[in-house]
Amino acid sequence: MLNTDYFNEIPAAVTVCDTDGIILYMNQKSQSTFVKDGGAALIGRSLLDCHPGASKGKLKALLVSQQSNSYTIEKNGVHKMIQQMPWFENGEYKGLIEFSFIIPAEMPHFIRG
Repeated sequence: MLNTDYFNEIPAAVTVCDTDGIILYMNQKSQSTFVKDGGAALIGRSLLDCHPGASKGKLKALLVSQQSNSYTIEKNGVHKMIQQMPWFENGEYKGLIEFSFIIPAEMPHFIRG
């Protein structure tokens, strides 16, 4: 039987929220990444409550604007790429999905033409 939870065993945290910021889904990596904050118990709670100050404001703006946000972070010497983007179902805006994954400290960059 085909496993339909494609995100559950990938080495990236995947978190999905609705248009109000309510967490609908967290894959295993997301649950373990945020275990100190509640892990799987965060499903059904507001993503806005998980973000302080400026990041909460940015998240609110993304929920309204339906735009993407990309950035990198470093925490405890680990570099991560964060990609937040709107998701849609049959063309209707449904909320945001966030991918967070480890990247090398130095990464090759290619320009293709």
